[in-house]
Amino acid sequence: MASLSSKVLNFLKQLKKNNNRDWFTENKGDYQEARVYMEAFADELLFGMQQIDDIETPTGKKSLYRIYRDVRFSKDKTPYKNSMSGYFKRATAAKRGGYYFHFEPDHVMIGGGFWGPNKDDLNLLREQISQDADPLRVVLSDNNFTKNYGGLIGDQLKTAPKGFQK
Repeated sequence: MASLSSKVLNFLKQLKKNNNRDWFTENKGDYQEARVYMEAFADELLFGMQQIDDIETPTGKKSLYRIYRDVRFSKDKTPYKNSMSGYFKRATAAKRGGYYFHFEPDHVMIGGGFWGPNKDDLNLLREQISQDADPLRVVLSDNNFTKNYGGLIGDQLKTAPKGFQK
């Protein structure tokens, strides 16, 4: 099972306290070491994900996002992200979406899904839910889920989609 080195979180803690170019330049070796550990973690995670899904991302290293922030249009001019994160893209056009992972010293998040589903995507999801809605109901009724996420949010249909029961 993949495990994240404490060196990654320790570096991120220090970066959060000292998010400036001078500090980062002096500690670039620590960043590079943390990045190597993060790449190894992402490789292990990718290997595990490939056992259950078709993943297009070739390596853990390729999945990772840059630590440098784009501050051109931001009021917050801190130059570095206080996190390390990455994304695994699912393979083939039929399997859209992917998996995102994000690590900060006091926040860890791993999730999956995709943004802006098209008509075919929605229809596939609806078919899968209509075949067996129990796993989704279990998640949505879980106290930890509702405490952390508040349940389902966003736009809702006023009527049932064509071909589906209300």
